[in-house]
Amino acid sequence: MSRQVPRKSPKVRATLYLPNDLLEEARDAAVHLAGFPVRLTLTKFAEDAFRAELQRLKDRYNAGLDFPPRAEDLKGGRPIAA
Repeated sequence: MSRQVPRKSPKVRATLYLPNDLLEEARDAAVHLAGFPVRLTLTKFAEDAFRAELQRLKDRYNAGLDFPPRAEDLKGGRPIAA
């Protein structure tokens, strides 16, 4: 019986603006944990954080299900006020 290995999605570049102190702390963690056994990179750190937050949002706001695909690209600018 052959076992299928899930295919990884290709990585793409994204530009985000983060508070400087948050990014510096993440960089410090990535450098500190770069070696064995964690082998953390800033990309892996961000990917894990995005996945964890997406799951939290799905669980809280969408019954744990994936969000529907968007019909248009995100719009830049100031966030919509609540």
